Amino acid sequence: MRWHYLSAVALVGTLSISTGVHAQFVTYNSQATFLAAIMNPGVDTFAGFSTTGTTASPISRTAGVYGYTAFVTAREDFFGAGTVGNPSLSTNNATDAVTFSDFTGNVGAVGGNFFTTNVEGAFESGGIIVTYTDASGARSTTLSAPTPSSFFGVVSISRTISSLSVSAVQPAEKFLFPAIDNLTLARTIVPEPDTYALLTTGLLGIGAAARRRRPSQPR
Repeated sequence: MRWHYLSAVALVGTLSISTGVHAQFVTYNSQATFLAAIMNPGVDTFAGFSTTGTTASPISRTAGVYGYTAFVTAREDFFGAGTVGNPSLSTNNATDAVTFSDFTGNVGAVGGNFFTTNVEGAFESGGIIVTYTDASGARSTTLSAPTPSSFFGVVSISRTISSLSVSAVQPAEKFLFPAIDNLTLARTIVPEPDTYALLTTGLLGIGAAARRRRPSQPR
C-alpha cells in the first residue's frame, strides 16, 4: 500500500512548505518533493539537440515511456541553448513561448529546469512564466530568476495535464530567451482501494468519537 490513513488525511489538509496550491494543481519548487508525489517519471535531457542551428517546430519527442509534442509560438523555430554536451530546448525568437502538449501515457505531472539565456545560449538571470492547463483550466506561475539547476514541477489533482507553456519575462534593456532542460513527465500517485477504505473508516470513527463527546442535552 503506497499510502496509509494518516498520509491520505495529510494530503487533504496539508502541503509541504516547498509546495503551493493553484486550484486543481499542486506546484513544487523541490525536485525531491515532486518526485515523492508522482510515479513512473520519464526525463528528456534533449541530448543531441542542435545548439548551432534552428530546428523546425513542431517536434515530437519522448521522455521515458511518455510521448509529447513541443511547438513554438506561431510555429517559429527552436534553437538549442547551452552546449553540445549539455543542450537545452530554447527558441530562435526571444519573445516566443514553448508549449508542450499531446502527452501520451496519462501524464498528470510535468516538471523540469526552466530558466533564461542570452542570445548566445548562455545562462542569464531573468524571469520565467510557466502556464499549465488541465480540465479545470489554465494557471500560471512566475519564477523569479531561476537558474539551470532550479526545479519547478506541477501536479494536476485531476491527474491529467493537457499542456504546459514556458516563456521568458522580457526586461526593458535586452532580450532573454526561455530554456528548458530535463523535462520530466509522470503519472500521479493514485490511492489504492484499501486506502480509501481506511480513510472512510477513519473519518467515520472521528465522527463517532465527536458524537460521544457531546454533552447530553437536558430533558
